[in-house]
Amino acid sequence: MTQQIERARTFHALHVKGDPVVLYNAWDPGSAKIVEKAGARAIATGSWPVAAAFGYADGEKIPLELALDNIRRIVAAVDLPVTMDLEGAYGVEPETVARTVSLALEAGAIGFNFEDQVVGGTGLHDIALQVKRVQAAAAAVKASGVPAFLNARTDVFLKAKPDTHDKALLDQAIERAQAYEQAGASGFFAPGLGDERLIETLCTSIALPVNIIALAHVPPRQRLAELGVARISHGPVPWRQMAEWLEAKARQAISG
Repeated sequence: MTQQIERARTFHALHVKGDPVVLYNAWDPGSAKIVEKAGARAIATGSWPVAAAFGYADGEKIPLELALDNIRRIVAAVDLPVTMDLEGAYGVEPETVARTVSLALEAGAIGFNFEDQVVGGTGLHDIALQVKRVQAAAAAVKASGVPAFLNARTDVFLKAKPDTHDKALLDQAIERAQAYEQAGASGFFAPGLGDERLIETLCTSIALPVNIIALAHVPPRQRLAELGVARISHGPVPWRQMAEWLEAKARQAISG
């Protein structure tokens, strides 16, 4: 427990606006060890890569116990803080959220992503409901004694094409960020957002450290730092690149 607490505190300290921590997402102990060897300061899983590595689709299709066992193995394999992508915490009700968060912490995670989209459905949870869910997650963190990093994610931008991202969507995101902060979130995750002006406004409008995914339409690391981003993750990109490489090599070997 002491080591887990220390790693949680270390992970919190890595989130600095203007000096972002880079999380090159892994999916199993082997990939986590490779990322650690490359000089990472922390390990983060992504729900898509983890599910795909075990033959499942994304969207909480992988059994929770299997995902938790994977986290236990990753935590045991590396000497770094490990944060887990919990998607929607495998349930809508706050009580279910709290239980899932508790299980993730028991498995050794020191942080987790928690999203507001309706997993398996459409749209986002109403803010009032999502606030209760974030509160439940935060309460579970407090009860555990581990100061885990609750990265509250909004899918406002992922649900819209990049060329439609505007001030109206940004205002929705800021409203959610402020509500999630009051509910106990440690950080705010806005995957899909790539417009420099909107990113900078988001970073300056909220107190929470902002997490952006390094997708093709997103500014490079140095520019994100200048805009005030505190955390850069890579989501499913490493897995996809690895999968494409592996398939190409396999085709080459099989075809001769």
